[in-house]
Amino acid sequence: MRLSDKKVIALVEEEFEDLELWYPILRLQEEGATVHLVGKEAGKKYIGKYGVPAEAEYSFEEINADDYDAILVPGGWAPDKLRRYPEVLDFVRKMDAAKKPIGQICHAGWVLISANILQGKNVTSTPGIKDDMTNAGAAWHDEPVTVDGHIVSSRRPPDLPPYVKAFADKLAE
Repeated sequence: MRLSDKKVIALVEEEFEDLELWYPILRLQEEGATVHLVGKEAGKKYIGKYGVPAEAEYSFEEINADDYDAILVPGGWAPDKLRRYPEVLDFVRKMDAAKKPIGQICHAGWVLISANILQGKNVTSTPGIKDDMTNAGAAWHDEPVTVDGHIVSSRRPPDLPPYVKAFADKLAE
């Protein structure tokens, strides 16, 4: 269980992409990581795009990013909401400053854009936000997973296996 001593924040908000939230959580748990679902309201059930619920275990105010080893940002329409919370942007900036793994898939790049951490980074995302990523100063690549230092990015659900493997490998370092 190579990740048994690791703690990960998994952000959640309404209309997350179901697979992009749950697949990474389950794979990381299989490797021993503790993954906490964190949303605006603790105890609230957030509903994914396809109807799968996810209950936040903690609110943004209840956690300290310094107590975690990594953060996951799911795709779907949730990132457009998540990037509006100052606490979320603070979590991402703290993880970035500490060079802790940041996982983002699909539209999750919007959160990293709003946190202003993509200048000069190599990333991928859903092609739908390619222009947003490049306008934020990133070099965009059309590939299943892109790893640039501690930032692990991916395009869409079919890319989940290589994305989560790369994220888990980075977390295990």
